[in-house]
Order: sequence, then structure tokens, then C-alpha cells
Amino acid sequence: MEISTTPSTVTVDDARLAEILDNPGFGQHFTDHMFTVEWTPDAGWHDARIEPYGPLTLDPATAVLHYAQETFEGMKAYRHDDGSIWSFRPEENAARMVRSSHRLALPVLPVEDFVQAVDALVAIDQRWVPQGEGEKSLYLRPFMFASEAFLGVRPAQHVTFMVIASPAGAYFKGGVKPISLWLTEEYTRAGRGGMGAAKTGGNYASSLVAQQEATRHGCDQVVFLDGQEGRYVEELGGMNMYFVHADGRIVTPQTGTILEGITRASIIELAGKLGHQVEERKISIDEWRDGVTSGDITEIFACGTAAVITPVGELKWDGGSVPTPEGGGNLWRQIRQQLVDVQFGRTEDTFGWMHQIV
Repeated sequence: MEISTTPSTVTVDDARLAEILDNPGFGQHFTDHMFTVEWTPDAGWHDARIEPYGPLTLDPATAVLHYAQETFEGMKAYRHDDGSIWSFRPEENAARMVRSSHRLALPVLPVEDFVQAVDALVAIDQRWVPQGEGEKSLYLRPFMFASEAFLGVRPAQHVTFMVIASPAGAYFKGGVKPISLWLTEEYTRAGRGGMGAAKTGGNYASSLVAQQEATRHGCDQVVFLDGQEGRYVEELGGMNMYFVHADGRIVTPQTGTILEGITRASIIELAGKLGHQVEERKISIDEWRDGVTSGDITEIFACGTAAVITPVGELKWDGGSVPTPEGGGNLWRQIRQQLVDVQFGRTEDTFGWMHQIV
């Protein structure tokens, strides 16, 4: 793509930026610029530009507001000790957006253009990438939406792709702790042939009422079962899951109706390198309960871009619970440390996962 650049004339000053980067939180502060490119059937992708970060002007009839035709991604840029800036497997995020776009009837943004757009925004706003201590990073949010103004159920003829960025602190303040889970028996996240494998806002919106249910019962996250039989574990509201067995096997729910996480795929490769057999298959809630009770399941953990990896503690539901596994396993910690060390350049990237931006 040919990208035009209009530098902001009202950038955040250095003193204020230092305050932000010292305690960035998550999704609270945004960089000085944003990337935009538009699509129409006749012109294809065109008018790629970086311009000052600011509000969008949308017609009340803009299609995404009525029919939710949109996709997004979540990824990070990491500053290494030598000052260079890297992203983690950006081509995989781009490829997943291609799959999501197919499912949402949106035009496909080529992988190389996706990566170029992200790189261009990070490069112009590189001062916003924090130093790596405390697992700070620059969170990147590419997203695509139906921007045509019309009312009618059909694919939009005008689509906009954008990238914005926000500095992020460590997901867990005070260290990683096991999360408690609530098993929702009323709500499901996706069904066969649905949008479960697409990264689209509707999937997350549908999880919110179940997450409210979990919060009311004192739990951190919600667990969804499959929509067909209501027996098989799928994923959390925004994280994939892993079950470690006493013999070293690791089981993770198979894809199809769940999101194919980039962290999930990376863990499968890392675990294999550490000598663990990883099975991608159905796992029932009974297998979870019985495995913890018998000691066959020694640890459970969840993963996602924001948290990386977190151990799972107690599972609760109306009238019952499964305690935290007593196996005392620390495989989650070993895998997490290796993954984070690769991302921040503290160990050799033998997988070729890191992509240098600056």
C-alpha cells in the first residue's frame, strides 16, 4: 500500500507521556495517530493514511451500527532491551482476520497490507511503546467495519479498516494468581456453523450477560459449554483453555466453534518442544470434574493475548463445584515464562515468531 501521513500537531507532551507509560492500565490511553484505509467494490482498498487520532463521524444509518458487520484483532508490540520494537506473529493475526472477514462477508485485506498498516502506525508512534519491565507493551487494535450508510440486510459496499494503539501494563497487578470460574448452564457462546471461530464483536457482546452471572457468584471468568449437547467445554469469555494430565498429556478443546487463539497455537508448539503431547479434542465437564477428583488432571490454565497464561482455580455452578487441582503442577508457569521471554527478546526466538518493526 501507498500510505500518506499527516503528523499530529497536538501530540501528548513528553512529561504526560512518561506518566501514562508509568501506569498505563489497559485500553485507557491512545497514541497520537491512527491508520485508516477504505474499500469499495470499484476501487478496492484505497486512500491508506495515517492521521491524528480523533473521533469518527458516522451517519446514523452506518451499516455496522445496525447489522454488526465487523471484525477485529488484538496484538502487541514489545520493546526489547536494545530499544528495538517487535510484534508477535502478526501474520497470524492477519490470517485470522482474513478468515473472520470471509465469515462476516467483508472484503479481505491481504496479509502483507495488514502487517504494513500495523508496522506503519507503531513506527510513527514508537515513543508510546513502553520499556518492557513489568510486561508493559503497546496493545494494537486492528478492526474492520461496514461503513456504508444504508438500511438493508446485505454486505456493505463501503468498508473501513483501521488500526489504533494503546499502551498496556501487566494484566495481573501483584503477580499471576489462579482465576475462579463460573459454569454458565443457561448461555452458550456459539453453535456449529455460527461465528464462534470469527473474531467479531457479537461473540464478545453475547458473553457479557454470562460474565455478569459469573461476577454475581464471586467468580473472575465464565466457562461456556457447547451449544449442541451442553456437555463439552469450549472456552472462557475471552480465553482458550488447557488441561494438564498426570502423565504429561495436555488436552485443549478442539476448534471449529471457538476462537483459534494465536497464544493458543503458540502454546501447542512450546509444549511439544518441552516433550508434552497435546491433544485437541472434546473434553466434557464430567471429564473435568472426575479428572480433578481422581488427581488425573494436575493443573488447568487459560490463555489469551492480554493475560498470556493464567492458572485456573475453582470451578462453580448452581449446586456444585470442582476444586482447584491439587497436583501442584507448574507447567503453566514454565510455558508462560518461555513465551514472555521470546516476546521481550530475553531468549532466542527459535520459532521465528517475532517480527521487527523498528
